[in-house]
Amino acid sequence: MDKALEKFGNDIAIAFSGAEDVALIEYAHLTGRPYRVFSLDTGRLNPETYQFFDTVEKHYGIHIEYMFPDSVEVQALVRSKGLFSFYEDGHQECCRVRKVRPLRRALKGLRAWITGQRKDQSPGTRSEVPVVQVDPVFEGLDGGAGSLVKWNPVANVEGVDVWNFLRAMNVPVNSLHSQGYISIGCEPCTRSVLPGQHEREGRWWWEDAKAKECGLHKGNLKQEEGQANGNGNGDANPNGTATADIFTSQNLVTLSRPGIENLARLENRQEPWIVVLYAPWCQFCQAMEASYDELANKLAGSGVKVGKFRADGEQKEYAQKELQLGSFPTILFFPKHSSRPIKYPSEKRDVDSLMAFINALR
Repeated sequence: MDKALEKFGNDIAIAFSGAEDVALIEYAHLTGRPYRVFSLDTGRLNPETYQFFDTVEKHYGIHIEYMFPDSVEVQALVRSKGLFSFYEDGHQECCRVRKVRPLRRALKGLRAWITGQRKDQSPGTRSEVPVVQVDPVFEGLDGGAGSLVKWNPVANVEGVDVWNFLRAMNVPVNSLHSQGYISIGCEPCTRSVLPGQHEREGRWWWEDAKAKECGLHKGNLKQEEGQANGNGNGDANPNGTATADIFTSQNLVTLSRPGIENLARLENRQEPWIVVLYAPWCQFCQAMEASYDELANKLAGSGVKVGKFRADGEQKEYAQKELQLGSFPTILFFPKHSSRPIKYPSEKRDVDSLMAFINALR
């Protein structure tokens, strides 16, 4: 903890969930260094967790930086699928709206973050969590792959030792722990566990135990052979489950196969286009979702069209042969007076870098 805070200063923050990861705040406090703490308020946490946040702020004299989901996205999800759709079609879509996207916004302002992940929390997905790593999913302040460092200082610590530490230091804890809750998330998706049950059995208990990651630590999920390369070139969702679509801005055009074929054939377009070739399950595509949606909103009415084409599955061979697809995501700029698209050459996919690319060509 001391090394992380010393190295990154104000560009690092502790991710606090409102559970036993309060130990991270105690560790940071003991270093005597200044530190930042952020938390994701999904709007569906237990009352006890909100009370705990207030207790922690007063105990340490800090202000937690709360991140909230986009109200328009939450509204659209609830109006279309209801308040409890995750019981029927999986928790990934709700978690993406309420947790993953707010986390992505928080991390874009940092160069490193600190988590409370432990190897013994979930043997199926966290058994190989390192103490420090380049974040495999999210981007940091500088944008692009490798721009964010992820610290997991208690990776090799067992849960019983974390609790011994909390008791020894008289650290405040969430009152839900005394009611049988160990791993604590949103109220509808968390329940207490019985003696002898693993702590993660209280999370998303109606789903396959292998899928018990909400997306905040998706890099932990092991991918099948052929999907695990850094380019994300597999054809199917790595964990074999349905994945909700991404890039949802109203200012973005979804191109079908005939649509992208017609666009590629045109030699004199009325407007230039920028199009992302993507697969919704690809972690690198997910990492650039917020930036690409923001790009679409910025370019609305500018004379540049923004589109997306899903290029996995049956469309992959065509995209590789005709659209220069090498890996996901591939970004193409279709100039106004040229039939040949220009491939974006960089792994920096933040809004400013994409805008510089467009402005240089338009």
